[in-house]
Amino acid sequence: MELVRARSGPVSKSTVTGGTATSWAGVAAGHPFGIHTLPYGVFTDAAREQPRVGVAVGDAILDLTAAAAALLPEHFALFGSGSLDAFLAAGRRTWTAVRAALTEWLTEGRYANVLSPLLVPAAVATMRLPFTVADYVDFYSCEQHATNVGQILRPDQPALPVNWRHLPAGYHGRAGTVVVSGTPICRPPGQRRLPDGTVIFAPSSALDFEAEVGFVVGTPSVSGRPVPLTGFADHVFGICLINDWSARDIQAWEYLPLGPFLGKSFATSISPWVLPLDALASARVPPPPRDPRPLPYLDDTRTEPWGLDITLEVRLNDHLVSRPPFAGMYWTPAQQLAHLTSNGACLRTGDLLGSGTVSGSAPDQWGSLLELSRNGSSPLTFTDGATRSFLADGDEISITGTAPGPAGSIIGLGEVRGQVHALVNA
Repeated sequence: MELVRARSGPVSKSTVTGGTATSWAGVAAGHPFGIHTLPYGVFTDAAREQPRVGVAVGDAILDLTAAAAALLPEHFALFGSGSLDAFLAAGRRTWTAVRAALTEWLTEGRYANVLSPLLVPAAVATMRLPFTVADYVDFYSCEQHATNVGQILRPDQPALPVNWRHLPAGYHGRAGTVVVSGTPICRPPGQRRLPDGTVIFAPSSALDFEAEVGFVVGTPSVSGRPVPLTGFADHVFGICLINDWSARDIQAWEYLPLGPFLGKSFATSISPWVLPLDALASARVPPPPRDPRPLPYLDDTRTEPWGLDITLEVRLNDHLVSRPPFAGMYWTPAQQLAHLTSNGACLRTGDLLGSGTVSGSAPDQWGSLLELSRNGSSPLTFTDGATRSFLADGDEISITGTAPGPAGSIIGLGEVRGQVHALVNA
């Protein structure tokens, strides 16, 4: 369930500059896991079976569990369990302090002798689920995606529901089926309705991906106290990539009247690296105009909004099929969090908020096969002659993401990857 080899090359021994900072750790210029990125994950390798917290540094992983024992003993307990859970719960002051320490360690040569032995080549590491997922909520916050889906599935009705521009719509998913990148995805069976009206129980024939960004809650909130827009960065630690796998035929039959259920609950894949919000300071952008103006608890016109300039890339069997732009999302993650807690629902450490499918205005920016193939009516054709309306057994989906960093650097979000496996009957 948890195993995937990190896809990276060997550790370079040269010292080069990445962005505005120079690291002695040999981070190649322009590497998406440069000194301005520093995402957190959990890994094992052949030397030790016990999971450890790590930080991606170029093509290597710094063993933070061991580094904290040597250089940051006051915070060792946050990393000794082989999970990010305790660190997430520690709060913003601690998150900022640890990131500052990491930056100092990796840019000042006096730490090289202590830390060089703790750099593990990413190519030999096995990545694990980085935190315990407490709750999983998936939103529907991209206007272009919602419009495309409405036009495809409800051509005789308005594309957007009447409430869509008033609130960030979402559904509550299954935390227990969130898996780390590389976990095989078994084709789900379920009820579906054939064109002639016959209802059958069979493996899905319309398995799809959804390219999304996830937001990971660190600091919990108190039940009965909504979190305002300005409280977003106090509670959310960072972001990851999400593939919210969807069985469209099962979903289409079941979703009225209560929305997604078994068509989505079988698996949700996340990237193994969680990128701190602090790494995205240069990626903040205004969201698109909203009409009508949101109600006061969602109105971010008088606060610094949380639009983010993130570009995703989706590959199907290594064919680039889409580059969805996150900057165009109608509802920001701060608005999603404010709406989620507006009724008094509390946050827990490890809560995962999915942005909803990210799509742009151009066909090569659509974030699902439902859109890219127009629900199968216009299959994709690849250079090798293969065609796809939905995913076949053996297909592999890879989603990567990048954002602008300081001084022209690139901030990487890593990769979420999953391969579809045929249903095996017991």
